[in-house]
Amino acid sequence: MDLLALADFNLVARHGGFGKAARATGRPKATLSRRVAELESDLALRLFERGARNLKLTEEGRALFERTAALLSELDETAAAIASGGQKPKGRLRISAPLHFSQTAMGRIAAGFALQYPEVRLEVTSEDRSVDMIEEGYDLVIRVNPDPDESLVGRVFLHDRLVVVASPDLPRPTGGRAAPGVARGASEAQTWQVKTSGGRAAIKIEPVLTLSTLITIRDAVRAGVGAGRLPISLVSHDLADGTLVNWGEIDAPEVTLWTLYPSRRLLSARVSAFLDFLKQAFPNGTADELAAYIGR
Repeated sequence: MDLLALADFNLVARHGGFGKAARATGRPKATLSRRVAELESDLALRLFERGARNLKLTEEGRALFERTAALLSELDETAAAIASGGQKPKGRLRISAPLHFSQTAMGRIAAGFALQYPEVRLEVTSEDRSVDMIEEGYDLVIRVNPDPDESLVGRVFLHDRLVVVASPDLPRPTGGRAAPGVARGASEAQTWQVKTSGGRAAIKIEPVLTLSTLITIRDAVRAGVGAGRLPISLVSHDLADGTLVNWGEIDAPEVTLWTLYPSRRLLSARVSAFLDFLKQAFPNGTADELAAYIGR
């Protein structure tokens, strides 16, 4: 594929027309039009619907623009960095992060990163859904226990684990009876398998509240309404203070937080800088480090 023609196509797509792209860049309109036509011919695809007064991307054109705009930008940045003799992080950095991590830690992380790298325009979206990084234009995503994806490169930067906690005033059930519990979503299991110092056990739960975020569950458990299943990093201070008690660790694989980015994309200076910043914030990646970062 002709990279110059692809770059001209991106200019026209970004500015919304040949004339606008020509005026913004000083490039001849005829040259842009010819290059885009050559690209369409090479691909055997129509990339634009050409109306009398406007220009609109076709479905194929939009897909090509979404998949190549960031790549071309990174190539430009790499070339500029090499020419200037260094890789100084700059430009837009789009990150998708889970809601709980965003609520508890991302504000401080983002602020610290912005202060250290003022030429990077950081944009963080908080969501738990699986995003399409290429289609939606993300440079980096943070995910909890992600499914394997051959198109992505990733690394674990934090480890956590789930525990069942309750108010000291709430008696732990015996004899197979159920305890009042605070569930996360309607599909929450009503029997929690835990590991304790005395071995494995099952705790039956009768949900009295159903909430959607871990912070609201913690606050409800603090209020004494029932037991909850929560990350140790979120309740370690309560356990240390005695305001909550530990009924056992959930018998399941540990919770891991990953940073993921497309394997076929160049690792830009701004992505590398953010990965290094996370490493500095959580050098050992432990739940205790996250708890210290979250505070009370």
